[in-house]
Amino acid sequence: MSEKIINVGEAIHDALVEEMRRDPSVVILGESIQRAASFGITRGLLTEFGYNRVWDTPIAENAIAGLALGAALTGLRPVPIIMIGDFLPYAMEIICNEIAKYRYMFGGNFKVPITIRVGAQGAGAGLAAQHSQCLEAWFIHVPGLKVVYASTPYDAKGLLKASIRDDNPVLFFEHKFLGSITGTVPTEDYTVPIGVADVKREGEDLTIVAWAFMMHKALNAATELEKEGISVEVVDPRTLYPMDKETILQSVKKTGRLIIAEEAPKTGSIGAEISAMVNEEGFDYLDAPIMRVAAPHTPIPYSAALEKLWIPNVEDIINMAKKIVT
Repeated sequence: MSEKIINVGEAIHDALVEEMRRDPSVVILGESIQRAASFGITRGLLTEFGYNRVWDTPIAENAIAGLALGAALTGLRPVPIIMIGDFLPYAMEIICNEIAKYRYMFGGNFKVPITIRVGAQGAGAGLAAQHSQCLEAWFIHVPGLKVVYASTPYDAKGLLKASIRDDNPVLFFEHKFLGSITGTVPTEDYTVPIGVADVKREGEDLTIVAWAFMMHKALNAATELEKEGISVEVVDPRTLYPMDKETILQSVKKTGRLIIAEEAPKTGSIGAEISAMVNEEGFDYLDAPIMRVAAPHTPIPYSAALEKLWIPNVEDIINMAKKIVT
C-alpha cells in the first residue's frame, strides 16, 4: 500500500474529492465554498464538479442545515459546512429537532445521510469569546446524531469518508489548530469505522483520554512524564458518540488510573460523561479517583495573556498526572 504525508486540512479536502468522485449524490454546501473561502478546504471542487454539486449559501446556518435536510430527504448525500463552529447554535432547531429525529419518527422509511462539517473550533488564535469555543459536548446529548472528532490526517480522512457513506446524520468537528498537523495517509481508498477508539500510545501507569488538539497535548505530556518514570497510555475516542466504551475500560483496567483532558468547560462536559461511564462500568479497575483537565466555566477571553491561562495545556496534564500517580 502506497502512502503520502499530508496535513489534516489536505486530508479533509482529499476525502471530499474522493467521495464526490465515487458517489454522484454527494453535494457540498456552505458559505463562499465555491471560491474556497472556507479555509481553502473546498479548493478545486467547483471546477471539477460544477455548480450543481457545489452550492454557495447565504450566511445563515439554519438555512444551510435546512437545505441539507431537504436535499437528503430527496435522495442526495449532502455535506453542509458550518464555517465557524461557534455559529452552529443558529442551526440547533433544524439539527436537533429535525435532522436528528426524522429517521426515528418515520420508522426508518427516510434516510438522513447528512455529514455536517463543523469548522474552526478551538481557542488560542485571539478570536475571543464568539469564535473560539468547542461545542461538541452539546450534541452527544441528542439522540439520532453521531459525533466525530478526528485528531490526525489518517483519522480525519477515514472518518470523513465513513461519515459521508453513513445513512445517519453525523457532526464532523474540526479544530482550527489541527489543520497543519501532518501524518501518513494511504493513497488507496480506506475508511475509519465510526464508534471505534484508537490507542495512540501504550502505557502502564495511567490512561489519558483526549481528542482533537488536546490529544496532541496529551502525547506531549506523556513524553515528558516518561522522563520521570511515569508510563502513560493515550486513548483517542475519535468518535464521541457512539463512544467506544470498551477500549477506554480496557485501558483503565490495565493502568488503574484515568485523566480525561478536553478543551471545553468542565461542567456538563464529555469528560464528565466518560467519568460517569467508567465509575458505573469499571469502578473496580480504579486505583485512584478519576481526574479531569478542562477549561474554566467562563467565556474565552480576548486578552492573549488571559486566553493562554484559560486554555488547558501540557503542564496542566503533567501536574494532574503526578497528583494521581505519586
